[in-house]
Amino acid sequence: MALSVKKRPISLICVSSLLAASVALSACQGSSTPSESMAVDDANKVTRKTDNTDAMDGDIISNVMVGEDKVTVKEMNAEEAMIHNLSRYRWTLVSAADSSDQPLDTLMQITNQVRLSFNQYQGQNTLNYSVGCNTMSAVYRLQGSALTIDDSMSTKMSCGDLDQAENSLSQLLQGDSQLVFATDSDVSKDDTPILTQVTNDSVTLVWEGELTPQAKYNSKGEAVFWAVSADMIPCADSDAQMCLRVKPITYNNQGIKISEGEWSVFTGEIDGYQHDSMHDEVLRLQRYRLSNSDGTEVNASNASGKEYAYVLDAVIQSSVAE
Repeated sequence: MALSVKKRPISLICVSSLLAASVALSACQGSSTPSESMAVDDANKVTRKTDNTDAMDGDIISNVMVGEDKVTVKEMNAEEAMIHNLSRYRWTLVSAADSSDQPLDTLMQITNQVRLSFNQYQGQNTLNYSVGCNTMSAVYRLQGSALTIDDSMSTKMSCGDLDQAENSLSQLLQGDSQLVFATDSDVSKDDTPILTQVTNDSVTLVWEGELTPQAKYNSKGEAVFWAVSADMIPCADSDAQMCLRVKPITYNNQGIKISEGEWSVFTGEIDGYQHDSMHDEVLRLQRYRLSNSDGTEVNASNASGKEYAYVLDAVIQSSVAE
């Protein structure tokens, strides 16, 4: 996921409303016991709906889906295949240059924070973009390689030094532009796609793609909430390696905490999460069940011991550790 940027809530006064929104998005949250093979109570397990299109087997290269059923390919026109292609990745800005090929300094100074994603929401093609502060959303249309982005909506946080970069990105993306999706027809899944976008003002934005977790793990994520302690503890007795100390939390549909589990050692990794030794935090995660190369599900008796992959969705609460 390139370099992830973790933002703290503006005020802990907003935590309850944020939790309510989080739980509403996921309908409900499944309780879990933190371990490499997190056991889930079937009565509480609910799969979170995402805005992305469903992941599909194989990859799409230059409007061709590698490894998928040929009938599916024939049923997709060029725009649909391109849209599916774009939605499988999260895009991070690599370079931004004006019509004279001079760098746009306001964006070039923070390229690893400038993100773009293509989604679907309520039957519409939508995109989200950000410079690491507010998230801006808009409906888009694609005709051939021509991208049209309508007026955007945005959250309203004050971004300080990022205000200029945010305004610049918003102005550049809205309106019409041309897209070039650069990959080879025989590219492997591990190769990095490049998306080149040229605006009507002849500004060139180059984006680097990273597979979304849904595409990477070929499954929809399940929302789980964990409390993470600022203190790390040994992964095992007499072990010098330190691991996260976590416990599962359950919220109701109104975002009110109704239960929490016991503290436990988590010996795995959370994609996109950078541990903060000064703050106790509550995370909303997307959990993906892993599969073997033959497509069968991994179980707890697998030699690796890893049944799930965990990806940071949001830090919904943060407080200074006592």
